[in-house]
Amino acid sequence: MKKSVFVLACLFLIGFSFEASQVLSKESFLKISPILNNMPDDVYGDSVSRFSVLPFRAVNQMDTKGILVTVTQKTREIDRGQDDGVTGEEEFEEEFEEDSFFDEYDQEAQSVQRVADPLYYFNYAMYSFNDFLYFYALKPVAQGYKFIVPSPVRSGINNFFFNLMFPVRFINTVFQGKLVAASDEVGVFLANSTVGILGFNQFAQKHLNLKTANEDLGQTLGSYAIGDGFYLVLPILGPSTLRDAIGRAGDYFITPVNYVEPWELDLGVNITDKINRTSFRIGDYEALKEASLDPYVAIRNAYIQNRRSEIKR
Repeated sequence: MKKSVFVLACLFLIGFSFEASQVLSKESFLKISPILNNMPDDVYGDSVSRFSVLPFRAVNQMDTKGILVTVTQKTREIDRGQDDGVTGEEEFEEEFEEDSFFDEYDQEAQSVQRVADPLYYFNYAMYSFNDFLYFYALKPVAQGYKFIVPSPVRSGINNFFFNLMFPVRFINTVFQGKLVAASDEVGVFLANSTVGILGFNQFAQKHLNLKTANEDLGQTLGSYAIGDGFYLVLPILGPSTLRDAIGRAGDYFITPVNYVEPWELDLGVNITDKINRTSFRIGDYEALKEASLDPYVAIRNAYIQNRRSEIKR
């Protein structure tokens, strides 16, 4: 246990040093760039934005339609174990030329059913807690981890944990009546567990052209027309709804990692999985916040839209 704490502390220091060097480099760049120095504070703030300068109205509209959906789509791809080492550092470039685009989006946004948020103050407190935890604990550790562990190794670890989630995906595809997808899940699991060496290599996806679906109990309940309930932000776990929280609790009992003994080892395995997945996404959350007028609302709307699109597929 002491060794694990020591390793985490080392990763934190490495990541913190890396973050500090990035901040210093940005400040130096601002000093030597007269163009950026003349930009108003509401465009860049105290750091260089990753995005092109968007009109005020464009950013407002893109909160829950463009930028956030792009981020959540990338997140889903990584969760499926299909990450190719890309860390979300591509630049976002969009041009908005006609007001008709916004008029169409206004009509579409109004047609989307909203999810109640009766626990707003609790949810916002949990959002603030998770935000603090990310920037001052998870991100520095993940940066140090990314600096030390090569990308192919991290991808292999990501694939290994994805392979372990086979029972969750298989049972929920069966419950949803997707028998072809369920048979593909079995084939992927057997091929990757054997030829793919315990799932570290995605042999089935690369050579057998088999696909998997990131199904869970929350999506299964949604496929039976069970509503979201209300919006809920869980500490550490992040955005959810009442339905998805119940689904997460059900999936807990069919997740193999949760049966690792002793509990210290189980905790260490789950933390390793979390840090490893985060190492592929550093920058996505920051970009989301920079592009949002109200990050809390943007994250809530993006989560709801993302879950509904997953249920429809």
